Amino acid sequence: MNPEEIRSKINEERGEQEVAHKAQTNPQLVFSWKAPLRAYKRKSAGVMRFYIALALLLSLIAFFFGEKILILPIWATLFLVYVLTITPPPVIENKITKFGIETSGNTYRWEILSYFYFTQRFDYQQLVVVSHAPYNTHIYLVIKDAADKEKILHYLAEHIVYQEEPHKTFADRLSNGLNRLMPDMDYAHAEPKNQQSAPSEPVAQSQ
Repeated sequence: MNPEEIRSKINEERGEQEVAHKAQTNPQLVFSWKAPLRAYKRKSAGVMRFYIALALLLSLIAFFFGEKILILPIWATLFLVYVLTITPPPVIENKITKFGIETSGNTYRWEILSYFYFTQRFDYQQLVVVSHAPYNTHIYLVIKDAADKEKILHYLAEHIVYQEEPHKTFADRLSNGLNRLMPDMDYAHAEPKNQQSAPSEPVAQSQ
C-alpha cells in the first residue's frame, strides 16, 4: 500500500468517526454541565464538636421532659450529618433539554416547573428549581462556574419564571440560622475547582 492510499484510508476513518460522533449527539440537548451532586465543604473539628454539643443539649431536654423516644432520632441525625460531612459527593452531569431538566437519572418537564432562583452554598452557586403547587418540589443543582450560571439563567428564563429575591421556606430559614451559629470551617472542599461544561449548539426555543 503506497503512502497516498494510506493517507486516503486514514481520512476515510476520520470521516467515519466524525459521522458516528455526530450521530451520538442528542439533538434535544440544549446545555449540560458537570458538578457535585450537592454543595460540599469538609467540616473542621470545631464544627463536629458543635454538632455533638447540640445533640447532647437536645437529648438532655428530651430526657427531662420525659420524651426519651426522641433521643434515638437525634443521634441518628447526628450520624447522618457525620457521614455526609466526611463523604464527598459524586460528580454528576446535569442537562437542560428542549423538554425540561435532567439530573441524577430524573427528568423534570417544563410543564411541572414553576420558577427558579440562585443561592450561595459554601463555595458554590446553587440553582434551585421549584415545581408547581401542591407539591412544590425543590430541585437543587450545584453550579461551579460563573459562565455556566449565565447560560443556565438564559436557557431557563425562556421556559419558567426567574426570581431574583426568592421566597424562602421554613426549612431554608432554619438551615441558614444553623449555619450562622456554626464556627468557621477550616478545610477547603475536596472537589476540583474546574470541571469542563459541555454546552451544545444554541437552540432556538419556542413557547
